[in-house]
Amino acid sequence: MKKFIPKKSVNLSAWYNQIVLAADLADYGSAKGTMIFKPYGYAIWELIQEHMNKLIKAKGVENAYFPLFIPESLLNREKKHFKGFSPELAVVTIGGGKELKERLIVRPTSETIIYQAYSKWVQSYRDLPILINQWCNVVRWEKRTYPFLRTSEFLWQEGHTAYATHAEARAMTKWAMAMYTKTYEEYFAIPGYVGKKSRAETFPGADTSLTYEALMPSGKALQSCTSHDLGQNFSQPFNISFLDQQGKTQFAWQTSWGLSTRSIGGLILVHGDDQGLRLPPELAPVQVIILPIKLDSKILEFCRDLFSVLDQEKIRVKIDERDDERVGYKINKWELKGVPLRLEVGEQELKTKTVTLVSRDTGKKAVVGLNNLAGQIKTVLDQIQKNLFAQAVNYLKNNTYEINDYSLFKKQMNGDKGFLKAFWCGNPKCETMIKAETKATTRCLPPAAKKEKGKCIYCQKAAEYQWYFAQAY
Repeated sequence: MKKFIPKKSVNLSAWYNQIVLAADLADYGSAKGTMIFKPYGYAIWELIQEHMNKLIKAKGVENAYFPLFIPESLLNREKKHFKGFSPELAVVTIGGGKELKERLIVRPTSETIIYQAYSKWVQSYRDLPILINQWCNVVRWEKRTYPFLRTSEFLWQEGHTAYATHAEARAMTKWAMAMYTKTYEEYFAIPGYVGKKSRAETFPGADTSLTYEALMPSGKALQSCTSHDLGQNFSQPFNISFLDQQGKTQFAWQTSWGLSTRSIGGLILVHGDDQGLRLPPELAPVQVIILPIKLDSKILEFCRDLFSVLDQEKIRVKIDERDDERVGYKINKWELKGVPLRLEVGEQELKTKTVTLVSRDTGKKAVVGLNNLAGQIKTVLDQIQKNLFAQAVNYLKNNTYEINDYSLFKKQMNGDKGFLKAFWCGNPKCETMIKAETKATTRCLPPAAKKEKGKCIYCQKAAEYQWYFAQAY
C-alpha cells in the first residue's frame, strides 16, 4: 500500500493528498472544491467537538443553530464585513423555479444572520449577556482547494456573544483564545504563536483579532483559529441596543470566535511521517489496534478478552480480525492510519500471557504482562502524546528566526521559510510591499511583546515592536 504514496520528506503536497485518501479520512465530493468526510476522518472532528463542547458549556455558552441562507441586505449592513467576504460568496438567485426578489447568500460566517436575531432579543441590560455557539457548515468559494485545509464547504464552531460592557467582551475574546490554545497544545499536540493581527489582517468588521499561528512542515504558517473583539461595529448597524441601569440607550459589545476542520489538515501535516499519519492519542479514533498474528481460535479469544479489558477502561480499541489481508499488510495499514499503539498477539504471547506493544511515534516494541494492562497502556499513550508535542515544539523553535536585515529576510522566505521575528513600523505600506516581494504577511504580535527600540525590517524607520512574519498556508 505504502509504495504508491510519495514520501512526506520528498513531496509534501503529493504525500498529503494521497494520505487523506489512503488513510480513509476523506474523499472528493462531486462539486468542485467539496469534500466527503469519511467515518474515520469525521470521528476526529467528533472528538474535537466533544472536548471543546465541555469547555464552551462550562463557560456558560449554549449551543444553538441559525439559518444557512442570509439575505444579501443583511450581509451588506456592515460594509467592511461584506467587502471582506464578497470574493468568496456563493449566491442563490433562483428558488422554487423562480428568480428571487432578494438574493440569498450561503453563509460564509454567521455574524449578520445571528445579530439580526440578537437585535430582537435584546431590550434591557437584563437581557445581556447573550452567550451562544453553533456547530455548522459554511461556504467560501475557494479558487485553490486542498482537503481539510481549504475546501469550498467546511465545518466549524462559531461563538457569538454580546455584553453590556466592553470589558466583558474583551475578557471573552481572551478566554476563547486561551481555550483554543489549551485544545491545540493538549489535544492536537500542536504548539503555536498567539497574538494580535495587524489592521490589514484583522477579521472584516472587528476592532481586533487574536490568532493561533502554527508552523507546517513546508515552513508556512497555518492560521489555526481566531477570536475577535467586534466592539460595537455590528451592534450599531443591527441595532442591538438596550436600556442600561440608568435608563439610557446603549449598544452592545460583541465577540465572535471560531475553529474549523482545517485544524485536521494541520494535524495531518504536523505529525505525519513517511509511513503515514501519526495521530496524537487524544484525537485518535482508534487509540489501540489489537492485531492477531494468526487467526487461531485461541488467539482470537485472547484478543477479545484484551479488548474487553481495555474497552471497559474507556480506551478506544479495535481488533483487526479480517481474514483477507496478510499480517504485513495489516501492520502497514494501521501505521498509515496513524493508530498510536499496536498490540501484537501471537502464539508466544498466548503462551506467556503477554502482549507486544508497538508505538507508532517511535516504532519501539515492548513486551508487557497482563497485570494492570490498561494502566500500562494509558501510560504509553500519555507518553506518545507528550512525544509528539515535544517534537512539534522543537520544530517550531528551530524554525523561528530573529532577523533585522531585509536581504536575509527575503533569502529565508525564498528558502526554508519559517517564522521570522522582525521589527515593523506599523505602516501598512511596508506590510503590503513585504507581502508583494516575499509572500510573507504579518502573522501576529504576541500579547507579551515588549516595547523596544528598533528599525523597521523594510523601511528602516523607527519601530517599537517585533512581529512574527510568515507565508500563509
